[in-house]
Amino acid sequence: MSLLPSHKATLFIEIETHRSYLIRFATARLRESDAAEEVVQEALLAALGGIDGFAGESTLRTWLTSILKFKIIDFQRRRVVDRERFVQPPAEADDTDTAWFDRMFDETGHWRASMSTWATPDDAASQKAFFLAFGSCMDKLPEATARVFFQREVLGEETDKICKAEAISASNCWVMLHRARLSLRECLDRTWFSK
Repeated sequence: MSLLPSHKATLFIEIETHRSYLIRFATARLRESDAAEEVVQEALLAALGGIDGFAGESTLRTWLTSILKFKIIDFQRRRVVDRERFVQPPAEADDTDTAWFDRMFDETGHWRASMSTWATPDDAASQKAFFLAFGSCMDKLPEATARVFFQREVLGEETDKICKAEAISASNCWVMLHRARLSLRECLDRTWFSK
């Protein structure tokens, strides 16, 4: 087992000091302390695993927060998928209330509310492959450009907030977004759409 260089060891220690801030951040977004703990744990593990990717161009807290935002989005996506998978019966449905059946189905025995369409295994595989290709294209963008694009287009953050966090002007932000869109379009054209 090789020893870590001293700057990595210092970063490992410093990462842990940001845990309480990250938990507050995640709790404010998810409104559940257990969920916040879970995503913070995932973010810290990802940070420790990707410590070589931290170049010091931003503060450690900013870097950790950006990782946490990705984990929060992943958590929310998993939650939506789980919700769609496990539809709960109506709250009023129990053994003593037989009228719930009439509220759920029409006279012909069909659902009153149509069920959502399920993805076929091929569609699901295709969607997963697309997001892998998209992630690969995102990885080819300059780090700051990818961060700005993600904050604006995925997280939906306001330009002013992004400019302040990244210490850039609004015009610089729009140029970065424009370049990111062009690069992503070109990359996806080569790696996904031309298949």
